[in-house]
Amino acid sequence: MSRVGKMPIEIPKGVKVQVVDDVFTAEGPKGKVSQRLIPGFPVKVEDGVVRVERTSDERPDRAKHGLLRALLANAVSGAANGFSRALDIVGVGYKAEIKGDVIHFALGYSHPIHYPVPSGVKVELDAKANRLTFSSADRQLLGQVCAEIRRLRVPDPYKAKGIKFSDEVIRRKVGKAGAK
Repeated sequence: MSRVGKMPIEIPKGVKVQVVDDVFTAEGPKGKVSQRLIPGFPVKVEDGVVRVERTSDERPDRAKHGLLRALLANAVSGAANGFSRALDIVGVGYKAEIKGDVIHFALGYSHPIHYPVPSGVKVELDAKANRLTFSSADRQLLGQVCAEIRRLRVPDPYKAKGIKFSDEVIRRKVGKAGAK
């Protein structure tokens, strides 16, 4: 048995869980999250607990067992509490502005960049700290959106300018030594 896969998932109060066909759905105060199930892994919901079982003991199935359990645990946790991630915009003249469902960036390019925020993700801008805070019930979607925005201007290792995660530490490089 997979160590992660065999652990039960506790369903918190206020969260409804259901399995219909090949889709696991968790609905709670922070939103609704759906996760497709992997064939060969029956999911049992009983007594406020979700259990993921495995029909085959093949090596790839043992690997997927823990993966599916972790994905379902993230869905339940997201529906109950939600997830959040913060991005810092570092650099002179680099800024962001939110208009409706679109984030407008000025990142030192010759043109502004417009990023449409997908539904299910909420964005808050702290203009003074130049920090974007994203929150969502879907952890995968949240990570994908943050990664795409970070990719717009990856932090430079020489001056540490760009878009970075708030908890990320940029390893600085030493510049040229210069003429003597």
